[in-house]
Amino acid sequence: MFTEERLEHILSILSETGRIKVKELSERFNVSEGMIRKDLQKLEKAEALQRTYGGAILNRKVSKSSHIATRMSVNLSSKEIISEKAFSLIDNGDVIFLDTSSINFLLAKLIATSTKQITLITNMPLIPPLFNNNETTKLICIGGVYDNKSGAVLGSEVINSISKYTFNKGFVGSSGVNLTTNSVGTVTLEDGNVKEIIVSNSKEVFLLVEKEKFNVDGTYRFSTLDDLDVIITDSDLTDDVREKLEKLAVKLI
Repeated sequence: MFTEERLEHILSILSETGRIKVKELSERFNVSEGMIRKDLQKLEKAEALQRTYGGAILNRKVSKSSHIATRMSVNLSSKEIISEKAFSLIDNGDVIFLDTSSINFLLAKLIATSTKQITLITNMPLIPPLFNNNETTKLICIGGVYDNKSGAVLGSEVINSISKYTFNKGFVGSSGVNLTTNSVGTVTLEDGNVKEIIVSNSKEVFLLVEKEKFNVDGTYRFSTLDDLDVIITDSDLTDDVREKLEKLAVKLI
């Protein structure tokens, strides 16, 4: 086996298990432990992993809080693809919830310029002005404490209001998905609590997330992948990520 092939196999094993040991890799590939350590050094230099005593762990990023205006301008082409996919799954008569996310804002823009007859509920104040000239969407705005950094209305009043509704389809964003622990995360506890009640009260839960988020961990876990019905993401996922998602009961679009 060539070195590059071995490196690819090491990364594949690491992505599945989250951590690897030098001794086990040495036995698996029938090479010296010294050779494996050199392999891990190369991968660490490429920022693919972090070496530990006797092995290595997956080098994952931790999501950081950023202003809603910043998020609106990042990965725009990918987010537009995802929002268009989500839009095609909304039917007349649906009662949907759009939580606060840059992708959901793009999705709301598509709905606002359409003639779909739906009920849309949201805790994102940037969404309602989009519907000033829309005559077919019934819009319900959830009130609470406005956080200008996240662009969301949060707090106990929001959770209390959302708990009174049942949605056909709930669309939520995430700051990071961990395929090793199957956890879906966000940056703050307050936002996580809102997403959690949306997931609980939705007959179908749709996670809208760019492919980059599968290598990022959220600070607060609001759901597991098993709680979701559909993941809508970019079309160019790596084979490793796609294989992991296809093993779950969740549908991948």
